[in-house]
Amino acid sequence: MEALQYLADGFTIALQWHNLVYAFVGVLIGTAVGVLPGIGPMSGVALLLPVTASLTNGLTPEQAAASALILLAGVYYGAMYGGSTTSILLNTPGESSSVVTTLDGYQMARQGRAGAALAIAAIGSFVAGLVALVALVFLAQPLSEVALTFGPAEYFSLMILGLCAVSGLGGKSMTKALIMTVFGLLLATIGIDNVSGVARFTYDIPDLYQGLEFLTIAVGLFALGEVFKTILESDGTEAEMIKVDRILPTKADLKQSAAPIARGSLLGFFIGILPGAGATLASFFSYIVEKKVSRQPERFGKGAIEGVAAPESANNAASGGAMIPLLTLGIPGSGTTAILMGALLMYNVQPGPLLFSDHPQVAWGLIASMFIGNVMLLVLNMPLVKVFAKIIETPPQYLIPLIIAISVFGVYAVQVSTFDLMLLIACGVAGYVLAKNDFPLAPLVLGLVLGPMIENNMRRALTTSNGDYLIFLQKPLSAVFLACALLWLVVPMLLKLRGRQVVVNEEA
Repeated sequence: MEALQYLADGFTIALQWHNLVYAFVGVLIGTAVGVLPGIGPMSGVALLLPVTASLTNGLTPEQAAASALILLAGVYYGAMYGGSTTSILLNTPGESSSVVTTLDGYQMARQGRAGAALAIAAIGSFVAGLVALVALVFLAQPLSEVALTFGPAEYFSLMILGLCAVSGLGGKSMTKALIMTVFGLLLATIGIDNVSGVARFTYDIPDLYQGLEFLTIAVGLFALGEVFKTILESDGTEAEMIKVDRILPTKADLKQSAAPIARGSLLGFFIGILPGAGATLASFFSYIVEKKVSRQPERFGKGAIEGVAAPESANNAASGGAMIPLLTLGIPGSGTTAILMGALLMYNVQPGPLLFSDHPQVAWGLIASMFIGNVMLLVLNMPLVKVFAKIIETPPQYLIPLIIAISVFGVYAVQVSTFDLMLLIACGVAGYVLAKNDFPLAPLVLGLVLGPMIENNMRRALTTSNGDYLIFLQKPLSAVFLACALLWLVVPMLLKLRGRQVVVNEEA
């Protein structure tokens, strides 16, 4: 009950008129940041960080820190929602955690159900935001203690489990999915090795020293791949324009989405707590879980509404979960929370175990503002569903240049590099060829995301054990994760050998 009293105090801060304005501006900019591929929440928050200093002039240091954090956090969770819009309408992930939404969201749009997909994304994001915040209020302290027990061995095994599970993300063949996963891991090794400083697979090309930019690969494979498919497979006749008949989801849609939203919210929150895991991993995991529990897994990848509801809920819940290690331990779990931590330090507020006692105004003001911000996002985005859905009715001859322009500007804005533009085109061609031959793209993307984290945690674990690989089996939690990963691969193979049809990997 003490937590509720603190939360009430937080609301008195969050409901001050200037903080309401900051929350609204934050979620508005965040939505725009999410929609534009290439910017992403990390860049959006970083760009606004110097702006907050001038906006908070005349406030006490404590008030200034609370207001700045309310604005920057609004950008963070606003971007989680915005990324779904272009994923659903244009097959262009706005940021990394929206990659999974393209798998079913874009198929729904092609079936004339763009409105329902966008509405469910908004509702799922709202519910997940509330679930994460309620959990944040009551579970911050105990969960932060649990997160501390996760060492490098446990993280390594958890991510191996994620990679094995992703073999069921699509395609007719588990072998092809595993090939793409390994290919993603190989791409992740390009660049300067963080530990030894040795350049790997860079071939003396300076642009490769930083490694391959994740968003360039994702936008190339998904967005430009779809553009090449439209151009190359067009028979020259006027394509039938996709019509969006219904804007709001039906009762059946809501019924189908309720459980995935609940599961995605809880799973996303708990994954968000783990430093380094983040919204991208949460969205992939929630999609895999939904596919496993579904009675009709063959519907996934063909426009299943659960495939939009679950990952969209998970990535929003993960942004709430990521606040726990930041606020209670002073450990940023992602790039964006690292910038938020920088903002706190800029205002002489030290995140960590003493934050809630030393600076309750900042901590509880931020948590309360996230409640308000989530309501603002729902009110802001539900009326815009109709406007967004109209985009899909644009004739292909206008839509294709628009997708190319968004992709090129977005990718170029990240590092201002022409090399990235060439890589974007190469990935577009590769995306078209791979998809045409039924090589699933999602495992490649996840391999690229998890590769550096897997390598870093593996090396840290081996450093602590003096090179003894048994450390991964000696840690109970790590051993459980590895056993689950092995079963995930072996059980479908055994079922196939016994003549059973393994539906999960049989759909197109």
